[in-house]
Amino acid sequence: MPKLTKRTVDSAKARETDFFIWDDELPGLGLRVYPSGKRSYVIHYRLAGRSRRFTIGVHGFWTPELARQEARVLFGKVARGEDPSEERQSNHRAITVRELCELYLEDLNAGLIMGKGGKPKKQTTIASDVGRIRRHIIPLVGTRRVKDLTKADVHKVLKDVIAGKTKTSFKKGKLRGRSIVRGGPGAASRTVGLLSGILTYAVEAGIIESNPAHGVRRPKDNVRSRRLSDADYRELGSILRAAAQKDRYPISVEIIRELALTGCRRSEMVSLRWAEVDMEGSCLRLENSKEGASVRAIGLSALEYFERRGTKASSTYVFPGRGDDNVFGSFPNHWQKILRDTPLADITPHILRHSFASVANDLGFTESTIAALVGHSKNSMTSKYIHTLDAALVMAADTISGYIEGLLNGVEFKQTSYARDRHARKATLAQFLKKMADCQDDDLVEEHLAA
Repeated sequence: MPKLTKRTVDSAKARETDFFIWDDELPGLGLRVYPSGKRSYVIHYRLAGRSRRFTIGVHGFWTPELARQEARVLFGKVARGEDPSEERQSNHRAITVRELCELYLEDLNAGLIMGKGGKPKKQTTIASDVGRIRRHIIPLVGTRRVKDLTKADVHKVLKDVIAGKTKTSFKKGKLRGRSIVRGGPGAASRTVGLLSGILTYAVEAGIIESNPAHGVRRPKDNVRSRRLSDADYRELGSILRAAAQKDRYPISVEIIRELALTGCRRSEMVSLRWAEVDMEGSCLRLENSKEGASVRAIGLSALEYFERRGTKASSTYVFPGRGDDNVFGSFPNHWQKILRDTPLADITPHILRHSFASVANDLGFTESTIAALVGHSKNSMTSKYIHTLDAALVMAADTISGYIEGLLNGVEFKQTSYARDRHARKATLAQFLKKMADCQDDDLVEEHLAA
C-alpha cells in the first residue's frame, strides 16, 4: 500500500465502482474514490466489537497531510472509547432552538410548566410567552442547535432586542387591530428571562447539561419608583371630576377611583365580578388574581361605592362592557385620553397601586399589613391574613382609603355616610389614625381595636 500523497491521490483513476486506497504510514486512514471521480478521506476503526467507517472530508478542501493529522485526532478519541461516527449522527439529530420552543409550548399549553407558587401559568402569561418566543427568540436563534448555544449567544440576543432588531408591526385578528413589537431594555430583559427558563426546561429534559443563560447580566426591568404625592392625588381628583362633569368615559373614571382606593391591579378591577365582592365581609374575594385566589380587605370609601352601584347591577361584571357578560375593554384607551395633556400624563395604573402601599407606609402600617392589603405574593401570610386579623385589616383599609379619598375630594377625610351600621367605624377613623402614630406593629393595632 502506498503512502497517501497529493501525487497518489491525483493519479487515482475512477472505476465503475468506488474503491479505497489505504495509507501505509497510518493504518486505518484511506482514500475513497467514487465512480464520479470524487475523492474523500476516510478512517476505518473498530469499537466495542463493531467495524465503523468515518468520512473526514473531500479532497481539495482537505490535503493528505491535513487528513492524516485529523485521523490521528480521531483515532485518539476511539482509543478513549468515543465514537466519531455516532457523535456526528448525534449532532445531525440535535434539536434546534425552534424545535425546543415548540416542545416547551406544548407543555406550557398542557399546564405542565409551573409559574409562581408552583401553579400552571395563566393564559395571560402564556400569551406573553408565546409572543416573546415568536417575535424575538425564534427570529434571533431559532435555527441554532440547542447544544451549541453559548453565553455569548444569549448575550447577543439581549443586545439585539435592546437595539430593536426584532421590531415589527403586524395585523391582529381584530378588524383594525395591530400589534407593534418595539424591543428595548425591558423587552430584552423579559425575553432573556424566558429564554433562560426554556433552557432550564431543556436541562431537566436531558437535552443539554447546563444552562448557558445563567449568569447573563440583564438590564433592570422598568421598575417604577414614582408615587403620587398629596398634591398629585388632589390633581387626580380634579381631573376625574372634570371628566365626570363632561360625562366623558364615566365607567373608566369610576375604575380609576376604585384603583386608587383599593390598591388593586388594573386587571383585577377591570374584570371584577359581583360574585367576588363581599359586602358583609368588607373585602374582595378575587378568584383569578395574578397570584391566584386572593382576599383583599377594602375600606368604607370603596365599599360604599360598590353598594351604590350594586343596587342597580344586572350584569356579571362590576364594570361590564358591551353586553352584560363581557369585560369592559376600553379602559387602557380611556386612561390615556383622561390624563392626556395633564400634569399626571406620565402615571400608570400600577403607580396607583404603588402609591396606595406608600400611603399605607406613611400612615405607619407594617409591611405584613400592607402586603395583605395589596395581595403581595412575597408575603406568606397574604391568603390567610384577613382571617386571622380581620378587624385590624378592615380598619387599616378604612384608614388608607379614607385618607386617599379625602385627598381626591380636596378634604382631609370624607364626612358623609351611606350605611347606618358603619357609623361606629367612621367615628373611630380619626381616633384610630392618631393611635396608629404610636403603633409599631399589628399586635398593638389589634389591642387598640379591642379596646
